[in-house]
Amino acid sequence: MRINLQHLNLRSRDELDRWVEEQILALGEARLIDEANVRLECRSESSPPFAVRIRLVTPGPDLFAESSDHTIRAAFAKALTQLRENLARRATKRLRRRKNNASAPAAKTRSARWP
Repeated sequence: MRINLQHLNLRSRDELDRWVEEQILALGEARLIDEANVRLECRSESSPPFAVRIRLVTPGPDLFAESSDHTIRAAFAKALTQLRENLARRATKRLRRRKNNASAPAAKTRSARWP
């Protein structure tokens, strides 16, 4: 997995960057992630001032999350919660689809001769 971490109007700190990487890697246990694009932003003119955008490139549809809060960790935690909910929703949808396909009666096959 490749993690791209961008900081806009925010200083990069090793502690924060390491924490973000750990959280993204933990998500990788639930689903295969090829690439994670994380943008941490400080917008001093708005309230709340911190914003986080996450895009996970996965086989199939990509996952997106965006949130803002008064601390960068809280904003990141909110975005992570959105991603976990999306992952869970997709997993249950996939499971439901499998159950429906397994319980559906097999299609009738036609014989070589017409009746």
